[in-house]
Amino acid sequence: MKGRWRYTRLPSQVDDALSAEEGEKEEEETAPAPAPVSAPAPEDPVGPQLAEASHVLGASEIRQLSLHLPPRITGHPWSLAFCTSRDGFSLRSLYRQMEGHSGPVLLVLRDQDGQVFKWTGSNSFFVKGDLDSLMMGSGSGQFGLWLDGDLYHGGSHPCATFNNEVLARQEQFCIKELEAWVLS
Repeated sequence: MKGRWRYTRLPSQVDDALSAEEGEKEEEETAPAPAPVSAPAPEDPVGPQLAEASHVLGASEIRQLSLHLPPRITGHPWSLAFCTSRDGFSLRSLYRQMEGHSGPVLLVLRDQDGQVFKWTGSNSFFVKGDLDSLMMGSGSGQFGLWLDGDLYHGGSHPCATFNNEVLARQEQFCIKELEAWVLS
């Protein structure tokens, strides 16, 4: 039996804020002389440019995700094609907004428990969608990720496509926010 994918928790926007506050306190306590500001080294990866702010991903999550995307996408701006806070909770609206986009898409969501689904890095990927649901990954009659037509309810189960664990705290969950980013 092959090993299961392990998930690395990406820092959240709350973690970013706490880290920044801790950094400010440390600076106040030690107060070192200011160092000269230099440009990042050319080999340092540059994070993607987002056309607008994300309601799901923080800056550190965006940087970390960008490190795992295919090289052909690096340097391309991310354009928000769909967002539930702007476009409403409807799978039909998601499909309508995605019509005409042929490039790669990053679909991110946060559930009612604040969980953000992690990308597994698997290169075997399966997506099926109709007007009533959107499903990703399958095996043994289960879907790695399932979203209903109103984009309010979802589910996650271990599946052969991704060799994943449940992607949320619970197998069934309510979606708080969903975004679809076009990466070209």
